[in-house]
Amino acid sequence: MKRIYISFLFACLTLTAVAQQSITVNSSKGEQETIDLPEGMQSSMDSLYKSWLAKRYIKASKDCGDFDTAPIVSDEVYRERLKRIPAVIEMPYNSVVRGFIDAYANRLRNKVAFMLTAGNLYMPMIEEALDLYNLPNELKYLPVIESAMNPTATSRQGAVGLWQFMLRTGQSYGLENNSLMDERRDPFKSSRAAARYLKDLYGIYNDWHLVLAAYNCGPGTVNKAIKRAGGKTDYWEIYSYLPRETRGYVPAFIAANYIMTYYCEHHITPMEMDQYPEGTDTVHVHKNIHFNQVVEACKDINIELLRALNPELKRDVIPGNAGAYALRLPKSLIDQYIDNEDSIVSSDSDAYIGRREIVEIDEAPIESSKSTKKSTRVAGKKSHKVRAGETLSSIAKKHGTTVAKLKRLNGIKGNTIQKGKTLRVK
Repeated sequence: MKRIYISFLFACLTLTAVAQQSITVNSSKGEQETIDLPEGMQSSMDSLYKSWLAKRYIKASKDCGDFDTAPIVSDEVYRERLKRIPAVIEMPYNSVVRGFIDAYANRLRNKVAFMLTAGNLYMPMIEEALDLYNLPNELKYLPVIESAMNPTATSRQGAVGLWQFMLRTGQSYGLENNSLMDERRDPFKSSRAAARYLKDLYGIYNDWHLVLAAYNCGPGTVNKAIKRAGGKTDYWEIYSYLPRETRGYVPAFIAANYIMTYYCEHHITPMEMDQYPEGTDTVHVHKNIHFNQVVEACKDINIELLRALNPELKRDVIPGNAGAYALRLPKSLIDQYIDNEDSIVSSDSDAYIGRREIVEIDEAPIESSKSTKKSTRVAGKKSHKVRAGETLSSIAKKHGTTVAKLKRLNGIKGNTIQKGKTLRVK
């Protein structure tokens, strides 16, 4: 049975890296501390609106209210609002949490506005994965701080996708990676893998804050922090023993839940959609096919659409040779693909893929390096004048023939030849 997807769930939101960003907060002891923003939030908006998804569907709202400014909110209001979020995971408030909320509500407000809209495309799939493994629904905002909801995001350390899986971790949870595809970039498969990973981490720590910390920096690093803290297992008690980015990870997660819930109270309006994207379905491909082969046969399918719906494919090649591959298309274009499937499959893929299945071997006689140049000079000649020291064997070798043939062509009975005699060699 084919899976039904919301169209453009897998659209690529191109982001460009910018300089390191951080927040500065005052600790309970009155000391200042600088904490890095999660890498997923350290990206500019410059190229975001140039993505195929944005150009086709998303635009700036015509009624954004007081979009450029946010109201001043007291600590008491923040605490009360966090208490009202229906969550299993603790949402405590402190100066670090406030620092992240202020960052989202002010300098990152344009990005929040975009993610609120892009999230509509991804959240149903993410929520389904969390529900399948009976995990807290509030974990759906992890991709906000991991990747800014970008399925093709890549970190400086090599983590990839909405959920920022490292290569080995992704492979251990069934996400395939090869020259043609990287399933860490597939939002459906990576969401299922992330849910399993989070569930496994909870089985280790039985504490969601420690789970989040381990998701960010790895269980080994969290275990070291617990050991250095004298065996304490409360995130806030091992806080100072964690890496700097991980110290801000749980507060950033709490702040993401806050801002995605109370964005209206901060005058943040989601971007508008001209129309809601249509549904998608899949067709099974049983042969390696380049996107261009599909585009040439189907007039309503373009390569940007194929890339947007199949972001896990790294080189525009559908790897059907390895087994039936589910290619995602808008439901309205499924029939067009099926009608043209024969011509797509039978078209020559060598021009695009560049991989030959069969090659012929040149079986011309191989000559020694010493005689190669001489053989080139005599190629095509029909006769040979015998020089001093030459034998029938050396002459035959020079002209790519045999002693028996030389004898037959020249009526030679024995093996002796005279200097100066002209022999037929062909």
